[in-house]
Amino acid sequence: MAEPDSHPTDVHAKALAVNLDASTYGTFAEIGAGQEVARWFLGVGAASGTVAQAISAYDKTFSDDTYGAGTRYVSKERLVAMLDHEYKLLIDRLGKERGDKTRFFVFADTVATRNYQGTNEQHGWMGMRFQDTPGAEPSQLLLHINLGDPHADLQQQAIGLLGVNLVYAVFYQHASAGEFLGGLFDGLSNARIQIDVVELTGPVAAGRDSRLFCLELLRRDMSLAVVFGDDAQPVEPATPLRKRPLLVERAGPGQMGLLVAETFEAARKQLLAEGTKADREPGNVIELSLKQLQEPQPDNEKLLATVQRLSKTATVIVTGFAEDYRLVEYLRRYTAAPIRSIISIATLFRTLEARVYEASPGALLEAFGRLLASDVTAYVAPMKMEPFVAALGGMPTGFVVESAASDSMTLDDIHPKPPVDHLFNYLRSANRLVALK
Repeated sequence: MAEPDSHPTDVHAKALAVNLDASTYGTFAEIGAGQEVARWFLGVGAASGTVAQAISAYDKTFSDDTYGAGTRYVSKERLVAMLDHEYKLLIDRLGKERGDKTRFFVFADTVATRNYQGTNEQHGWMGMRFQDTPGAEPSQLLLHINLGDPHADLQQQAIGLLGVNLVYAVFYQHASAGEFLGGLFDGLSNARIQIDVVELTGPVAAGRDSRLFCLELLRRDMSLAVVFGDDAQPVEPATPLRKRPLLVERAGPGQMGLLVAETFEAARKQLLAEGTKADREPGNVIELSLKQLQEPQPDNEKLLATVQRLSKTATVIVTGFAEDYRLVEYLRRYTAAPIRSIISIATLFRTLEARVYEASPGALLEAFGRLLASDVTAYVAPMKMEPFVAALGGMPTGFVVESAASDSMTLDDIHPKPPVDHLFNYLRSANRLVALK
């Protein structure tokens, strides 16, 4: 069937369109959230034109026997094992019979929806291995998703919507990243699902860098954050962050000058000197916020070049967060270990300006309360006077600067005027604001 001139946005219409396309035929393998995607194709009619098999190896013993033991059940490795097994089975059984006229595919997902207590990480992996044309070498598309609905049944519904959107977009909306991602999120929002990894390989990926897809997710509000590992490849956030003390720098105005290995090393020594014990070594994290980068904002290719440069020093997280505390809340999904936020003295000045938080019900108190909650301390790094003034657009008012004649600005050089001085002095006395040595 030729690609339609216009694409439906309704999930029912999408599933039916795939079923009526005699060239698409494949397997649905789903673990952990029921067979929510297969159910759509089986329920809209004409499923015999699309569904070769629908399987759910839900029991762990069955799953291990079918796909192999040794991997976590909700992981990229398990998803790839599912695609490997089911695609080989599909080609072995049906390749000779109908391979010259069929675009074979396997859709698979492995998902952890909300448990009864609501204490688990609610996320999953979803993907397809597919032929773009009959007889072609297969391409592969993998997604990592986070679930936001408050109940398991709603999460299952969202998985069903995303799965149908994915199957349809892979076959009919892959000409451009914009069209593909737009179709992928029909009927959804980032309150229900966030996608933070897109990995495309095979013939369809020729000339494309799927990392750019990941950055585009942020610009389209399909994701809250994208995490890049030390090879500048998007990774499941838990991989570098889980149960680990974190040293975090935010690369906003006045902050870029801090992004050096020496700063992280000084922060690491300071953290270890506190006597902190943890199962893993402290991890370095750099946040690049689309809301904090200087205007004009870099395009995705320039932003990716920055990620590649910084990933040699730290795990890089690209976010859409405007407020500092939102990054801390995000990191707390993955670790309860100490977090030390490395901020420049210019960033501290901006944070102390209560007018920045006028939109928040708790204003400045809420901002600091959320930023420095649950074992979070801000290490305040000094700055040379010239970049300090440049970052703030001039010498800040409302503060008494004791050593303005100095060539640098440190935490000891500022004294806010009342009433902010009371909060500032408390945070210093409680060791929640500490000068980075």
